[in-house]
Amino acid sequence: MPTSLLPSTFDDLGTGSVVVFLHGFPFNRSMWRQQIDFLSARRFRVVAPDLRGLGENKSGEEVATMEDMAREVAALMDRLKMDRATICGLSMGCYVAFEFVHLFPARVRALVLCGPRAQGPDDAERKSREEQAQRVLAEGMQFAVASISTNLLAQKTVTEKPEVVARVSDMVLQTDPRGAAAAQRGMAARRDYSDELANITVPTLIIAGREDGVRKPEDAEFIHRGIRGSQLVVIDDAGHLMNMEQPERFNRALIDFFERLTH
Repeated sequence: MPTSLLPSTFDDLGTGSVVVFLHGFPFNRSMWRQQIDFLSARRFRVVAPDLRGLGENKSGEEVATMEDMAREVAALMDRLKMDRATICGLSMGCYVAFEFVHLFPARVRALVLCGPRAQGPDDAERKSREEQAQRVLAEGMQFAVASISTNLLAQKTVTEKPEVVARVSDMVLQTDPRGAAAAQRGMAARRDYSDELANITVPTLIIAGREDGVRKPEDAEFIHRGIRGSQLVVIDDAGHLMNMEQPERFNRALIDFFERLTH
């Protein structure tokens, strides 16, 4: 059995309309804990896998492509007998979501893109990701923790929510360096999704953190313009991990969007 289909690699809670959460890099499914608890108590079935090479999903390969990750999500849905779902990705999870909606459009009921970017990597990004992959293999994950406060989180989170900083740091340190390197190389090999935005016809919510230092709100606005009828929500006092930094506001944006889908 593929590692990604083992029960230890995903959460499956609640009953009702299916929502699949795809985590960011270099994290795992536990980043969605507050969304899983919130939605599973409100007549939603919530599935959150560890993506290929991350969390408990130990793949051991040198490159984990976004397409491979999307196909694993589809295989998990097959195993759980889920025909369609709302796909919600954050950061790297958005790349996987773009691949999923491209490969399996009939299986997507709606799309939620958090801290997204549609453009593909340029030469500088590809070079940087390979350097990061080599460094993490040589040094481990400790060096990556230093960038959390400067890049991933809003200043208010850093100063007022030490528990969030600690959770994020713990997730980074728990990540297998081999899986992190494989994901870095997979992101370096990703496609440019810009020209495919107009092909997305399902209801789409885009969420950005006002203080995101990794993916600027302008990246979200570009996608918002490209997907006809999409909705854009920008959350104040939030950085790249807006679902953890401002969970109440994030969950409200989700539930408002989902309620509109039923009307």
